[in-house]
Amino acid sequence: MQNIPSVNLRDFLSDDPVRKQKFVNEIGQAYEEIGFVALKGHFLDDQLVENLYTEVRNFFNLPLETKKKYEIPGIGGQRGYVSFGKEHAKGRSEGDLKEFFHFGQYVEDNPELEKSYPANVTVEELPQFNPIGKETYQMLEKTGVYVLRALAIYLGLDEFYFDKFVKNGNSILRPIHYPPITDEPKNAVRAAAHGDINLITLLMGAQGKGLQVQNHKGEWIDAIAAEDELVINVGDMLSRHSNNRLKSTIHQVVNPPRELWSTSRYSIPFFMHPISEMPLNCLDNCIDEANPKKFEDITAGEFLHQRLVELGLIK
Repeated sequence: MQNIPSVNLRDFLSDDPVRKQKFVNEIGQAYEEIGFVALKGHFLDDQLVENLYTEVRNFFNLPLETKKKYEIPGIGGQRGYVSFGKEHAKGRSEGDLKEFFHFGQYVEDNPELEKSYPANVTVEELPQFNPIGKETYQMLEKTGVYVLRALAIYLGLDEFYFDKFVKNGNSILRPIHYPPITDEPKNAVRAAAHGDINLITLLMGAQGKGLQVQNHKGEWIDAIAAEDELVINVGDMLSRHSNNRLKSTIHQVVNPPRELWSTSRYSIPFFMHPISEMPLNCLDNCIDEANPKKFEDITAGEFLHQRLVELGLIK
């Protein structure tokens, strides 16, 4: 029995308006209640997923001095490698027990915007790493566009409201390696309790225990997806834009039982960000007497900068 609702994107993509509305209702209600769903029917095929995990393992198995070549100073970790323990959750000083790599946007038809993003980092030792990362990025982005279209309908907006904001958006694909734990962690977990910054997060690799979400009673529950499912959650930007109607749920990745300390864990989230100019002002149709406006006006770029400072990734 899954602890988070399961939905199928094929319902939304069907020509049947009843099935399409069923998906809109199911995902919207799930995001009002817990902020997480498991999604079937996405655009990643099994072969791409298998190839990606092979390349990700190959990268993290490279010697540390090789990986360090791809750690680019001065860009807040937005592209390339980020070494073990560098990132911490908002409000914590202990670094998370993970290392990761960032793929960023492949900008189309907008040279000025392309200049404003850091360049993607090519791993010379692994000729398939970057092409497979790019294909995965684009398939997850395509999936996310349809999820946001469903949520636009749920919020009473035009179906294509988010399209112009997420085209060429500042999205990030982040393969994460949680290495084996060799010593008793001092107050550190694989990923401390946090909310995501972005609009939505699409997560590969939530098939085993580790990821937990916090329900409205403050209880931690396991978020486990089937092999063919992505876990998708609301981020702080979308929560803020919807005046907290859609919930950005606090989640964490806990350390495994001691007998599994010798094992690595991999997960691959896609953080779907809009372009920096997107206003995150609370939507008028999410404000009423019962739900007064909860947040000040801010753009996505300003909000992202604030949060990267809080996470210790930029000074």
